[in-house]
Formats: sequence, structure tokens, C-alpha cells
Amino acid sequence: MTDPTPTATAATTPGPRRWVWPVLIAALALAGVLLALADISLGAKWPNPFAAALVGPPRTQTLRAHSTTTQDFIYRFDRTRAEDRLIFASPFNGLGLGPLSPAQALRAFLTNGAGLVLLALAALVLFPSRARNAVERLEGRYGAMIAVGAGIVIVLLGAAAVTLLRFTLLFLAVVPLVILIAMTAALFGIACISLAIGRLLNRRLNLPRAHALMPALAGALVVFDLAVIPYAGVFALAFVAIAGLGLAVVTRFGSANGWSFGDLSW
Repeated sequence: MTDPTPTATAATTPGPRRWVWPVLIAALALAGVLLALADISLGAKWPNPFAAALVGPPRTQTLRAHSTTTQDFIYRFDRTRAEDRLIFASPFNGLGLGPLSPAQALRAFLTNGAGLVLLALAALVLFPSRARNAVERLEGRYGAMIAVGAGIVIVLLGAAAVTLLRFTLLFLAVVPLVILIAMTAALFGIACISLAIGRLLNRRLNLPRAHALMPALAGALVVFDLAVIPYAGVFALAFVAIAGLGLAVVTRFGSANGWSFGDLSW
């Protein structure tokens, strides 16, 4: 005789398992803040440009570069001066680390990290069916390899096209449009990759079922954490962006039919 008791779902699962997703997301957010803290401390040394480009230069260097009048203007809008007070000497002086600024690392996470997460979630909310088609293609056989390969080809073709357009009168008008389209496609692809990463974490860690945006949020935080890894972050983010661009092109922005050269024959 079968057991009449229904199987408990994630929404009705009692006990600590209901807190698994919030704990995981909090851990990923904390990891992002700590990595941003290390990025700021290392400074803008190649290949670590995100200390200035993504999280900003150290506060002490910023104020030293300004005049006294400019500093007074900055302090007028920041009376707490938290970033100046929460600066600590690095305990690893032998590794070439500068001062540690937890406030600036937290600000970087709440601006750049939150911006990346919101853009990724917005793409999934606006185009749910297309995102599902793209993720299914990515999770298929050789899906990741195809996306990366297509992304590399598109980047090379785009670089060649921009180089050729430099010698024409259309350069100033067309190049910004090409860059905008490429960035839009890469953002859509990164959103789909974030969802795929969250789904992978769900399967590998045997996490309870949750709303689809919860794995997407976790995946977007993973992408941000990869981007702020000292020295390796620039390459990790470039790899994810290229794969996202290739995924968007291969699936035609998540079209149900996908890309096929058979469309050229009719």
C-alpha cells in the first residue's frame, strides 16, 4: 500500500532547510565584499584594474589628489566620513597590500554588485521564455563550449568590423550602435548564465526548491564574486561576458528555434 502522506515541498519544509537559500546568498554577498576589500587593498596593478574601475581607488589616494577646497566640498555631503574612519593598516605588509577600507568595499558591493544583480534579474523578468530557452541550450550537450566558441568568433568579427569602419565616414555613427548591441546581448547572456549557475548550485548542493529568481540571484552574486577576484577577476568577467555574448547570438536572444544555417535554404 502506498503512503497517503504527500511529499513535503520546499515551501512547506519545516526546520533549518528553509534558510538554506538565504544563508547561501548571504555567504556569496559576504564573499563579494571581502574580495572587493582585497581588490581595493591591492590597488590598480595590472592585471588588477578593477581596484579603480569597479570598486574605485582607495579613499586616501582620492583625497590626496584633490585640493583642500575639493575635500571640503566632499565632506559637506559626507559628514559621517565613514570611509576615512574605517581604514585599517593591512596585516600582510609583505604582500604589497595597501590600507583596508571596509566601508568602500561595502559601497562597491551595494553599487556595482547590486547593479549587476538588478540588471540580470530584470532581463529574466522581462524575457522569461527566452531566458528559459537560452538556459536549456546552455545546459545541453556541449552548450557551454558552443557559447564560448561563438562568443570568441563574434568578438573577433566585431573587432574586425570596428577596424574597417575606422576608415569610413560611418565610424562615428555605427560603432556606438555596434557596441550597444554587443553590450545588450552580453548582458542578456550573463543573466542566463547566472540562472544556469544558480540551477547548477541547486542540483549539486541538493538545495530545496525555491522561486526561479532565487537561483538567479545566487548565480548573479557568483558572477560578481568572480569579477572582483584579485588579478584573475578581469579574465573571469571577460570569459563570462564572451560566453554570454555567444549564448545570445547562438540562441538568437533565446528564440525557440535558435541559430541554424538551414534558414539560408528555402
